[in-house]
Amino acid sequence: MAKMKLGFNIPEKGGLDLLSLGALIHRLDPGHVPFRKATHCDIHVSGGEFNVAANLSDCFRLNTGIASAMVDYPVGDLIAERVRAMGVRPFYKHFKHDGVHGPNMATVYSDRGHGVRAPVVFYNRCNEAAARLKPDDFNWREIFGLGVRWFHSGGIFSALSDTSGELLIEAMKAAKAAGAVTSFDLNYRQKLWDVRGGHGKATDVLAGIVKHVDVLVGNEEDLQKGLGIEGQDVESKSSLDPAAFYALIEKAVKKFPNIKIVATTLRQVHSTNRHSWGAVAWINGKTFQSPTCELDVFDRVGGGDGYASGFFYGLLSGASEQESVNLGWAHGALLTTFPGDTTMATLEQVKAFAKGGSARIQR
Repeated sequence: MAKMKLGFNIPEKGGLDLLSLGALIHRLDPGHVPFRKATHCDIHVSGGEFNVAANLSDCFRLNTGIASAMVDYPVGDLIAERVRAMGVRPFYKHFKHDGVHGPNMATVYSDRGHGVRAPVVFYNRCNEAAARLKPDDFNWREIFGLGVRWFHSGGIFSALSDTSGELLIEAMKAAKAAGAVTSFDLNYRQKLWDVRGGHGKATDVLAGIVKHVDVLVGNEEDLQKGLGIEGQDVESKSSLDPAAFYALIEKAVKKFPNIKIVATTLRQVHSTNRHSWGAVAWINGKTFQSPTCELDVFDRVGGGDGYASGFFYGLLSGASEQESVNLGWAHGALLTTFPGDTTMATLEQVKAFAKGGSARIQR
């Protein structure tokens, strides 16, 4: 097998293939019914950083962990049970709930929309335990001493508070010192940054984090708004055309020369339930693009995390650059066919679709 020219070395062995740092949340999902008319909800356990660890464990059969806040009350118990069910090893900073005000495990509300009606997402992150996390809350020497091959976090966690961003930088430095690959999903969420000081605050915080990152995940909007990189209007061209994204990568890498890989999904939304889907990666100066497929979307939340986890799996398992992009693309596509934010796909399904599989019935 030809060795990939990634610009960094991935440790071949470790007690954990991937460790994530981020907030655990629960998402209330009324399905296709808008919240103002909802009479019941499904509950999904999620978090952009957790999703990657959960997908890599449940579908891709890797050993993963999550460092996060946990509140000792029934909502926390529900979330902790789902973390166990997905096979993710927890490293928790525990908080006591006062019975009235918290601290709390965050709630995200997200209906699925339908047809011409887009999904609507809003939050209740008041007095969120994860926002209280700060440097020295985790013994990184002990955790990374287990042997961590890859460390991952994201922009959602960094947006929660000043101390969450400081903790993330502390963890990135510890990961680099331990020889782990570091990745970061920009995941720019304007609603979260607006209450922290807006766009200027975001670019300052994210720049301080990204200078410690090997692998960056983010689309055109993430690069422009999260890193303050100038580019064209993200709506001015088909989102399946990677040319503008490649141009932004050149600017991003010039600004942050430590970055060796930039990856993103390509999505053209025809309606809430019909998307054209692709993916690309810039790897140490070379570009790789997936096939394109048409998605009949059941639940779009988590598709980007699905791509990231499949792509990381490819790199961790020694697949080629192109195979890694295709595995991420295939897994992200499959993830949109399930309810919830984390995977229900099998490794065999992902590999078959990545090689050109179909939706023909399996008997």
